[in-house]
Amino acid sequence: MSTEQGPADRDQQLSTAVQLREAGRRAEAREILVALAERFPQDVEVAYQTAWVHDALGLEAEAVPYYVTATSTSGLAPEERSGALLGLGSTYRALGRYPESVATLEAACAEFPEDTALRAFLAMALHNSGRGKEGMEILLTLLAATSDDPQIARYRPAFEEYAKDLDATF
Repeated sequence: MSTEQGPADRDQQLSTAVQLREAGRRAEAREILVALAERFPQDVEVAYQTAWVHDALGLEAEAVPYYVTATSTSGLAPEERSGALLGLGSTYRALGRYPESVATLEAACAEFPEDTALRAFLAMALHNSGRGKEGMEILLTLLAATSDDPQIARYRPAFEEYAKDLDATF
C-alpha cells in the first residue's frame, strides 16, 4: 500500500485546518498548514490559509512569505485573492513596512475597486506613510458612501466635498 498522499488528502487536511482555525484552534491548524505548505510550496490556496493562520496567531513576519506566494500567481478565487492582498498589505503595515503596504494595497484597490475594506486599510497605510491627507480623503469618501447612520447621512454632502479637498473652506 502506498503512503504517498495525493490531492484528496491535501483537500481533507486543508479543510480540517480551516475548521480548526475557525474554531479557534489556531496552533493545531498551523501545524497542519505548515506541513501542507512544505508538501505543496506553490499551492496558492494552501499558502493563503497558512498566511491567514500565522496572522491570526500574531506571527505577522512568518505570514509574509505565505501571503507573497498566495498572491504571486493566479489561482485563488476573487474573494480569497482580495483577502490575501488585504492580509499582505495589512501585515506589511503591522510590521512597519509602509511603502510595501501602500504599494500592495494600491494595487489591490485597482484590482478590486469595489472592495471598501481594501480602501480602508489603504487609508491607514497612507497615514503611516506620512500621507494622512490622502488617507483621510479615502476614509471620508467611504464614510459618505457606506454609512447608514442618520447623523452621517445628514452631513453626507459635506463629507463628499471635504473628501475632494480636505483643506477647503465652505
